[in-house]
Order: sequence, then structure tokens, then C-alpha cells
Amino acid sequence: MRKEDKLTIIENIAATIKSYDHFYLTDIASLNSTKTSELRRECAKQEIKLMVVKNTLLQKALDSLEGDYTELNKAMVGNTAIMFSNTANAPAKLIAKYKKEGIPSLKAAYVQEGFYIGAENLKALETIKSKNELIGDVISALQSPAKNVISALQSGGNTIHGVLETLSKR
Repeated sequence: MRKEDKLTIIENIAATIKSYDHFYLTDIASLNSTKTSELRRECAKQEIKLMVVKNTLLQKALDSLEGDYTELNKAMVGNTAIMFSNTANAPAKLIAKYKKEGIPSLKAAYVQEGFYIGAENLKALETIKSKNELIGDVISALQSPAKNVISALQSGGNTIHGVLETLSKR
């Protein structure tokens, strides 16, 4: 491969990393063509971009970016595919779904500005809440006291109305 081609690929990888908030390094080498196609379709449905890269090109792309990604270097061994997503836990859930077949395996992940190295972190990554889920939890927590007050006022009004109605009939 010519040096110009490699530079273009490195720039493409770096641009893709910048455009997504989270990425996972996986090994999908042992998937057959049918399973690989199925995985790609599933990724597309969940807005996950799957890219197979050479480790050296990925390492050079990470080196060209701001920030320190050296923790990921030890995970760049063998075949590497990157799953890019703007939802923190979507690739982890997809990997867990396919994990039952033994593949793909999680090598490492860069999620919410933190590094997760090794397959043992898959469960933790699955449970990470997305930004929208966290916002929903905060809104629910804020609405709960207001709902309680409104409910108490409504039930109190019904009780007073019942008492007044009973007294008026006497």
C-alpha cells in the first residue's frame, strides 16, 4: 500500500473517531461471512458504524488526535474492528447479543471519556445509561414530588366534597 493511501486511511479513521462520542474495539475475525453480514445489518439498524482496521493505522490515527489514547495500545493485537456509536451502551448490548455464539469479543472501549480494557467490562458497559436515559431519570425524579402534591390535593378535595355532600343531605 502506498504511503499516500495510508495517510488517507489514517485521516479517515481519525475523522470518524472525532465524529462519534464512543467507540469499541472488538475482534470479529472468527465470524463467517453470513454472521458478519448479519452483524453489519444489525449495526446499521442501531446507528453503529462498524469499521475493520489495521492496528498500526488505528494507532497512528489515535496518535494524531488530541488526548491520550495509549491505554488502548495493549488491546490492539490481532484483528480489530471498531464499533462507533453516539449511544454509550448500544455496541455493548450488540456484542453481548452475539457473545452467545462466542464472538465478537470485546477488546477495549472508549466510553464517556473513560477506557475499559478487556472483555470482563462488558457487563458494566451494558448498564451504562445513555444521555437521554439519564435526562429521563432526572425528569422523573423532579416530577415525583409535584405528582405527590397534586395527588394529595385532589384526594383532599374529594374527601371534603364527600363530607360536604353528606352534611347537605342530612
